[in-house]
Amino acid sequence: MEQMSLFDSRPSNAPLASRLRPEQLSEFVGQTHLLGEGMILRQLIERDQISSMIFWGPPGVGKTTLASIIANRTKADFINFSAVTSGIKEIKDVMAQAESSRKMGIRTVMFVDEIHRFNKAQQDAFLPFVEKGSILLIGATTENPSFEINAALLSRCKVFVLKALNDEDLTRLLQNAIRSPKGFGTQPVHITQAQLRAIAQSASGDARTALNTLEMVVLNGSIRSDGSIAVSDEELSQCINRKSLLYDKNGEEHYNIISALHKSMRNSDPDAAVYWMQRMLEGGENPLYIARRLIRFASEDVGMADANALQIAVAAYQACHFNGMPECDVNLAQAVVYLSMAPKSNALYRACEAAKSDIRTREPAPVPLQICNAPTQLMKDLDYGKGYEYAHDYENKLTKMQCLPDALKDRTYYCPTTQGAEAGIKEALAEIKAYKKSML
Repeated sequence: MEQMSLFDSRPSNAPLASRLRPEQLSEFVGQTHLLGEGMILRQLIERDQISSMIFWGPPGVGKTTLASIIANRTKADFINFSAVTSGIKEIKDVMAQAESSRKMGIRTVMFVDEIHRFNKAQQDAFLPFVEKGSILLIGATTENPSFEINAALLSRCKVFVLKALNDEDLTRLLQNAIRSPKGFGTQPVHITQAQLRAIAQSASGDARTALNTLEMVVLNGSIRSDGSIAVSDEELSQCINRKSLLYDKNGEEHYNIISALHKSMRNSDPDAAVYWMQRMLEGGENPLYIARRLIRFASEDVGMADANALQIAVAAYQACHFNGMPECDVNLAQAVVYLSMAPKSNALYRACEAAKSDIRTREPAPVPLQICNAPTQLMKDLDYGKGYEYAHDYENKLTKMQCLPDALKDRTYYCPTTQGAEAGIKEALAEIKAYKKSML
């Protein structure tokens, strides 16, 4: 197999994804829920009636491309701004330029890539200019705008959600790359539909990843005697031997997938739970993070219905610590399946929340004197510990002594369920309360 270089004779050696960037809506692939015939965003672009907006979606779905298409259509100055390399000084300089243009009746469209990387002060610098119309702001972000964009700025922008491309969209994109003169259209490439579909499936909805993979496959293809390029299954498998999983350990998808794991276990679905757990591990998540979430789940969602659940979860954490990846995945799987199949009770969680609510909304209640410690004579003289009843001195180890403050003496926080072992606890607690009541 001979290493080849197609780009030596091409007008540009830019990456394939850059060379094939669409310049008009008719070339854009995907996002039909926004750009299909009659859809609002398409109409706004075609009528040149855009307002400030945020494009939110995963990598490689067309956020920057869409902004570029708007730049080609809009009757306005267009400024491309990077949140990675620009500070407040650069923002103010550009805003001054935009304000000057506004006074001359010229609109300015500013595209800010990765707008979530701006801090609060940088985002605030845009506000007055967006408010008075000096600029139309188009921001692109892979992060949830609700968390990453200032509320004041977000309220002045329309958010459009871009979705990951499906395999059909990506396959069509790859077919165009093979045919287009901007891609590989000037030199015959022998690649099958099945191979293109395999590349599409490996990209996890990311057009840039799909095109980069295609470029790698073609550039490493075998050159035939007639000058054409042949792509073999073996060469293809080397380039896509592992799917590119969409999983940002610090971003929204991180929280989406851990939520999926938690809710799958809560719904007693071990298959889904194991899938989401393994999805996180394959994406590079620290197994100790997953184990810590299992420990929380064991008390929040299983609780006293199966007190062993907490021990299983803690043991899984220790196993992950001892084994590390990749061996600890089965340790986590054991805990995940156990927790999925365990009887469920959120009584402990509800007890904590009810107690927190009282603490936060009521006046701080003093500790009843009878259960205060009295290490000094002065404290004894002030009745600290007076009336304390030592449970071990009483039949059934129970006394009628009140332990809650007077203002809360009738409050109930822990309400056991009838699930699993907690059914026995519910019965025992009812007997305890009845016995104490009979002693009054």
